[in-house]
Amino acid sequence: MGETVRAAVQLAPRKIEIQEFPRPSVGADDGLLRVEANGICGSDVEIYKGSMGARPPMIPGHEPLGIIEEVGERAAARWGVKPGDRVALEVIVPCRACQHCLTGNYQSCPNRTLGHGVTGIDVEPSLWGGFAEYLYLSPNSILHPIDATVPVEVASMFNPLGAGVRWACHLGGIQLGDTVLVLGAGQRGLASVIAARTAGAGTIIVTGLESDAHKLALARELGADHTIVVDTENTVERVREITAGAMADVVLELTPMAAAPVTDALLSARHGGRVVLAGLKGGREVPVKTDLVINRALTLLGAFGVDAKAYAQAIEIIESGRFPLEKLHTHTFGLDETALAIETLAGEVPGEAAVHVSVHPNS
Repeated sequence: MGETVRAAVQLAPRKIEIQEFPRPSVGADDGLLRVEANGICGSDVEIYKGSMGARPPMIPGHEPLGIIEEVGERAAARWGVKPGDRVALEVIVPCRACQHCLTGNYQSCPNRTLGHGVTGIDVEPSLWGGFAEYLYLSPNSILHPIDATVPVEVASMFNPLGAGVRWACHLGGIQLGDTVLVLGAGQRGLASVIAARTAGAGTIIVTGLESDAHKLALARELGADHTIVVDTENTVERVREITAGAMADVVLELTPMAAAPVTDALLSARHGGRVVLAGLKGGREVPVKTDLVINRALTLLGAFGVDAKAYAQAIEIIESGRFPLEKLHTHTFGLDETALAIETLAGEVPGEAAVHVSVHPNS
């Protein structure tokens, strides 16, 4: 390995350039990850466009999958890894010492100042994001082992699948026979179909646009019973028709930057149902009819990221080979093509129908 590391740095909205950084030295408590792949999600797109909070210059990429290149003795014991092991990395770097961390609620850690894919290059040693040949593993990073025989394109789906597990099962509380409505057919919508089917949902309904025809077809292949094309169909009326008026037990609202689906979610849930809100709106004001929530006795939950339990269960699903996850992966790019990779997922490249896209910095 050379003395410098190449990385894609976002300098401003829609401006990414390749820069070189010194290779970090590794002590007893930290490590270095050779990045195999970093998946791209909708938040990467919005950060790239400048419509979501992040402070460039920074190395984006918060879904890093890679091989332990170097690791300190104490870090190896703490993480349970050795050089050559494949691991997935969580976004959050908690303090591991506050009351939230000590009680398992580390996502609420008030002391966290670092995060993979969101920390500026001004914070030493700069290599915090997955769009880089190597990524620095700070002492409090959270790692999850993944079978090295799983194809890298499939293994790199650990984050969206973890979101599906957490949002559908842990927050949505899906039980055997439940009717589940998933608003949005992106990576995390499809992952939610997989999670809901694994949990034993009775009926799964997925919505999408006409332009999402390829995603809706995948949703059906992965276990969705019905799909709704929202350009031409009324979501609430179709759910009423499909369920014979019973409506959905669990509704997952996953659409990015769109306000109307939030109301559809509230109207499509049964009396006493659960609605999980996970689709970021980029700061847009979304009117919520609180009378609907009250009169329908709804439970609303905000979904913030993915936690360790969901990652572990998602990785179990990946390693099981039960679902044809390889069909979700549509595009692979090298480090020099990072901007193109993000634009491809965003649907900005004519003729390309993307679902899961990843950047492979060392390919």
